[in-house]
Amino acid sequence: MITPLDIENKKFSKQMMNGYSVEEVDDFLDELTIDYGKNYKELSQLKNKVEELTKSLEHYKTIEETLQNTLVMAQTTAEDVKNVAKQQAEQIIKQANDAAQKQTSDLDVTIISKKKEVEDIKKQFDIYKAKMESLLISQLELLKDVNKEE
Repeated sequence: MITPLDIENKKFSKQMMNGYSVEEVDDFLDELTIDYGKNYKELSQLKNKVEELTKSLEHYKTIEETLQNTLVMAQTTAEDVKNVAKQQAEQIIKQANDAAQKQTSDLDVTIISKKKEVEDIKKQFDIYKAKMESLLISQLELLKDVNKEE
């Protein structure tokens, strides 16, 4: 690419006849040098700006990729936590059901035992009642005998 310095240092051969006016060519080249210099400087600045923006874009793309990976990891972790919590809840429910079943079985055994005790007590009461009845009858017989003797 031609630099402003190249334009400024460009020399033309001078012709005596029918040539361009050296002064006009020099003035034009000076204007061209200034204008080209501005354009060259602007182009250089724009290239630098494009380079900076490209670097920034790549930086933000890296951040975006990192955020996407983090989001995926967070979603996976959330699913894992949810699954673990569900498993723990199921385990707690199973343990509670097992404990309730055991308590129910224990209560059934206790009820059966208490019913047997009640039946035994009723039998003992019936036996006691029969003995008392027998005793009372025998006492009554004795009293009758005592009354007859008198």
